[in-house]
Amino acid sequence: MKKIIFIASVLILVAGCDSLRFAPSQVQKQNAWLHNRTAAVTAETARTEGASEKLQALTQLGQLQSRAFVSYYGLPKEFLPADTAEDILAQTNFNLADSAVRQGAERPQAWQAADAALDLGIGICALLGGVYGTQAARFLKTAKSKSQALREIITGNELFKQQNANSAAAFKQAHSKQSPQTRRIVTEMKG
Repeated sequence: MKKIIFIASVLILVAGCDSLRFAPSQVQKQNAWLHNRTAAVTAETARTEGASEKLQALTQLGQLQSRAFVSYYGLPKEFLPADTAEDILAQTNFNLADSAVRQGAERPQAWQAADAALDLGIGICALLGGVYGTQAARFLKTAKSKSQALREIITGNELFKQQNANSAAAFKQAHSKQSPQTRRIVTEMKG
């Protein structure tokens, strides 16, 4: 059991957080809902203005597809005015879309993901209880302490390199005998 938990923790640390995302924020939920309203108003405008059948079909498909975003993100707590094209084209909605794009690009740091995985593992072990659960929880607490120590070492090393640029060559030489695995892990954790 210890090996499985250890391997899972290392995989999370090594794999990084590109595939992990934060839960949708209210800004992202508002933007998804606004996108749905934009698609609906666009489809209705294409229909009433007598656009080509192809354009009408495309806008109807866009409206249908945008429902998936709202379904995935969930409804916002507060709905913005979006009944007309003028409502939708307000500058605040452009700002909202920019904010949603920035938030959508954010990913948890490797440290956050590792800590969350270790905390989850500790919680599961506590639920399991018994001798194995206690041993596994102790192992995970030790792994979390070691992860924190590694984080502090890497942070300190980076600070040292920034404050002592003239010693960078000596610093690199001191770390030249690290294994490729160690270098890869440190590089990924710094990113």
